[in-house]
Amino acid sequence: MSIFMAELLGTALMILLGNGVVATCCLKNTKHDKNGNWMIITTAWAFAVFVGVIVAGPISGAHLNPVVTITFALTNAVAWKLVPQYLMGEFIGAMVGAFLVWIVYKDHFKITEDESAKRACFCTEPAIRNYVSNFISEFTATFVLIFTILHITGANIHLTIDPNANIGLGSIGALPVAILVWVLGLSLGSTTGYAMNPARDLGPRIVLFLLPLKVKIDWKYSWIPILAPLCGGVVATFLHMFLSS
Repeated sequence: MSIFMAELLGTALMILLGNGVVATCCLKNTKHDKNGNWMIITTAWAFAVFVGVIVAGPISGAHLNPVVTITFALTNAVAWKLVPQYLMGEFIGAMVGAFLVWIVYKDHFKITEDESAKRACFCTEPAIRNYVSNFISEFTATFVLIFTILHITGANIHLTIDPNANIGLGSIGALPVAILVWVLGLSLGSTTGYAMNPARDLGPRIVLFLLPLKVKIDWKYSWIPILAPLCGGVVATFLHMFLSS
C-alpha cells in the first residue's frame, strides 16, 4: 500500500466516524437520546483518530492532517518530495469520508430542516462569530496539538528518517494521540468545533457544496480552519526546534 492510499483510507475512516457522530447527535430521528452531545462528540472524535492512526500508521505514519505533514517535513522527519502524496491522500480521504457520512445518514438529512445541524455534519463553524477570536481558538488548539505530538514522537530536527519507516503518529501507537485529541476537544474545542486540520474541514465542505442538500456552505468562515491551524502548527514546530537546538 502506498503513502497516498494509506493516508486516504486513514483519513476517510477518521472523517466517517468523526463526522458520523456529529450526524448522530445533530440530525433528526436518530437513536441518539440528545443528552450530553459534546462529551459524545469529543469522545467519538478521539476514537475516530485512533482508528485512522491504526489503519494508516504502519504504512505512512498516519499523519491524517496537512499540518502534521508539514510539521514533520519542517523537522526533516519526512522528505519534502513525499509531501504531495500525503496532502492528496488527506484531502481526498476527507472528501470520501464525508460522502460516506451522507450515504449512511441520507434519510436523516432528508427530514432535518436545520441547516446548521446539517452543515455541522461536514465542516466546522464558530459558536460566536468573531474572526479574530475564532482564529485564536483554532491557532491555540492546533499549537497544543502539534507541540505535544512533537514531544510524544521525539521528532529529531537533525535527523532525516527513512521515508519507508513507520514514522510520525503511527510509530508511537494511536492511544496517546487519541487522548490528546479528546482533551483538546473537551477543553478548547467548543468555541469553533476544533478543526485543527485543513483537510478535515475543507474536504467535507467541498463535498457539502457538491451534494444536493441545499445548505449554505459558509465560505466566508472557511479560511479560518485552513489558515489558523497551519499558523499554529508552524509556530509550534519552530518553537520545538528552537527549544531542541
